[in-house]
Amino acid sequence: MDETRAKKRGKSKSGTLKIKMIGSVIGCREKQRQTVRGLGLRRLHQIVERQDTPQTRGMVKKVPHLVAIVEST
Repeated sequence: MDETRAKKRGKSKSGTLKIKMIGSVIGCREKQRQTVRGLGLRRLHQIVERQDTPQTRGMVKKVPHLVAIVEST
């Protein structure tokens, strides 16, 4: 995807995402816990910065009730 198409979609090629943990993993399935841990989140309201890749976006989509994208640049 070239840069002009990426800008039209609102995504940058080499951008980052700030992901915040908004829900507890207590009572969640083990795969959901592993996904949250794979994003690097340990505590509630913790914010981590990750590369904006399809893999990271997919992980966030798997647990939308536990994490939120705070800011993407």
